[in-house]
Amino acid sequence: MTIAKPIRSMIEAFERLPGIGPKTAQRLTYYLLHAPPEESEALAEASQSLKKDTVLCGICFNVAEADPCEICASADRRMDVIAVVEDPLDMLALEKARFDGRYHVLHGAISPLQNIGPDELKIRPLLSRVHTGDVKEIILATNPTMEGEATAMYIAKLLKPFVGLKITRLARGLPVGGDIEYADEVTLTRALEGRREY
Repeated sequence: MTIAKPIRSMIEAFERLPGIGPKTAQRLTYYLLHAPPEESEALAEASQSLKKDTVLCGICFNVAEADPCEICASADRRMDVIAVVEDPLDMLALEKARFDGRYHVLHGAISPLQNIGPDELKIRPLLSRVHTGDVKEIILATNPTMEGEATAMYIAKLLKPFVGLKITRLARGLPVGGDIEYADEVTLTRALEGRREY
């Protein structure tokens, strides 16, 4: 059976999205095909608006509606603490945890296998922000992956010469609600290293 070209094109478009396999792409396409026209039109408008109505903040490089973004423009946020994250989604996670400082979004991590080096990330602008002297602490909040660790180590090395700057790393260990028996060796080692007085 041949699939109509518009349907095939839509399935292929969905398949290019991360986390969407062939079956999910087919389900989404046929859902939109049978959905009310307003729903598919709203999806198309939202997709266009995503590119047209967003900008990168010139300070922290978060994706926002205005430059500077709402967080960088806020007088209620601490200016002396910056959390360095890989992606805007990481920033959203820290916001849920009620972090009250500012952010710096790298837009990736150092990954030689994917040809991503320090120059492809927003590291130089971070150094410029620290150079102003207003920043007292940098929290390296990159992911606990090989790439995230390499990125954190690289940034820490660049920040060492700044006198009086505190460089910290997010703690790692056991998740709340997790059982010790199911934790891997590295997680348990880091949990022991990061223990604190009770």
